[in-house]
Amino acid sequence: MGKLRFYLITGIAGFVFTFIFSIRNNLWMTSMYRALIACAIWLLLAFLLNWMFAAITGPRATVQGDADTQREQNRGTVLDLSTPDEDRELMDLIHSESSSKENGDFVPLNPPKLVSTKEPEELAKAVRHLTEE
Repeated sequence: MGKLRFYLITGIAGFVFTFIFSIRNNLWMTSMYRALIACAIWLLLAFLLNWMFAAITGPRATVQGDADTQREQNRGTVLDLSTPDEDRELMDLIHSESSSKENGDFVPLNPPKLVSTKEPEELAKAVRHLTEE
């Protein structure tokens, strides 16, 4: 209702100004016709100005409601790119290496090697199967 009232007030203001300045030099009907056209133009300009300001300033802040409503409004606007926490395994590996060294000299980290227990023919067969698809 507030926006509509703003549009109507600007339209009426345009009507009044145009009618007052036009009545001195024109007939009554001509002044009324021009004032009605000015009312429509001022109303349209008020709408465009309000739309432009809304586009520049962004969406309006909503009143703080319950959390579910706020969550629904913000759904799809935030992208969370976090990975699962795997620091515990790394910390255990570092602590096992640091506890094994006896003096204060630098010892590089030697992580365990990943070894395949499959036979080479089986691996080659799997690769051939994947390349066919």
